Amino acid sequence: MTLPRSPSALTRRSVLAGSGAIVGAALLAGCARESAKASALRIAITGKGESDNRLLFKAAGITPDIPLAWSEFESGHLVVEAFNSGAVDFGGMSEIPPVFAAASSVQSFRQIGVYHGDVNNQAVLVPKGSTIASLRDLKGKRVGYVRATTTQYFLIRMLESVGLTWADITPIAMTVADGAAAFGQGGLDAWAIYGFPIQRAMAHDGARILSTALGFLSGNYIIAAHKDAIEDPVRHDWIARYLALVRKGYAWAAANQDPWAEVVAASIGVPVEQVRDQFRRKSASFELRPVDDKAIASQQQVADVFSSAGLIPRKVDVRPLWDARFNPVLKET
Repeated sequence: MTLPRSPSALTRRSVLAGSGAIVGAALLAGCARESAKASALRIAITGKGESDNRLLFKAAGITPDIPLAWSEFESGHLVVEAFNSGAVDFGGMSEIPPVFAAASSVQSFRQIGVYHGDVNNQAVLVPKGSTIASLRDLKGKRVGYVRATTTQYFLIRMLESVGLTWADITPIAMTVADGAAAFGQGGLDAWAIYGFPIQRAMAHDGARILSTALGFLSGNYIIAAHKDAIEDPVRHDWIARYLALVRKGYAWAAANQDPWAEVVAASIGVPVEQVRDQFRRKSASFELRPVDDKAIASQQQVADVFSSAGLIPRKVDVRPLWDARFNPVLKET
């Protein structure tokens, strides 16, 4: 990528050429001042264990050559809120939180690519000893989920697959932490959840997987960046270089499943065999994919499901959320 010339690179002749050169110098100086404010690329980390790139980089022996600052979030809709408050430059989430953002008046981020990966680590759990044997048995039951995330979406799709609707259950929107507490204490009949809480609930509470999200989720997870970070030359370059590090980390994880499972298990506090079992059941390993019509169509299908269910105020077009400027990086082999 070619960065703008600094003001010092302007020749005396160009400055004397007239007001156009003076304005150009002022713009370049302003860009330099804005870039100087960015002391690090502010990365949102969602969840723990396998989804934590700090853990992945350390395990893979990757030392980032760019300044990074990390913030932790429980779910993607909180990452969207962080984007809108200007607190982060880069983050990942499922296809769902941006749909809710698209239905609102504020979208401070753009979707610059796709993490494609496992959907079997998203599931509906039932407690130890539960008599619930099928998705149809969820009728009339108290089911926890995390609002505006994959859990809400795949739960809708699962219910539809057996002729039920959102109105046929008692849906209870909860944070991940509150859901884990309620599930562990017997306050829920079922829990739609993602990531490491599945392994923890199985290991510590004897939970059972009723159904994974395979067949209900696309496997696409969104790579997003704040609009200001994309436009800032310094942070734009950092984002491109960070994506290259993530690709390297994913390649290491795919080739080193056993040692990676040990690292993840230690991080989330469960027996390593629980994580190895989850890895064996993966629908896919994580990989980076560029923005394309298939990715956009997948998210549009999600938006249409939420619109049809009356869970967003209006039908939305997700295409304006996408930005393909990082495709050259994402298409690298």
